[in-house]
Amino acid sequence: MERQITIKSTEGLHALLANKLVQVSNKYDVDVRLAYENVTIDARSILGLMSLAVPHGKNVRVVAQGDDAEAAIQEIEKILS
Repeated sequence: MERQITIKSTEGLHALLANKLVQVSNKYDVDVRLAYENVTIDARSILGLMSLAVPHGKNVRVVAQGDDAEAAIQEIEKILS
């Protein structure tokens, strides 16, 4: 399952959001990856998420595979938008 999500936070993808994404990624039985500007990282890696440096208003592609993929993407979308 895949979805484009726009970063709504005026600070972009900052540490607090990255931490929440890691928690969601670990909560579900899924493999979640985020992609931005041809770089794809594991959403369980807070350092990876921070290294993306996604600014406000930009889109990320979220790809989740596993039994809980839809639930994980929905929760991630709530966090980022």
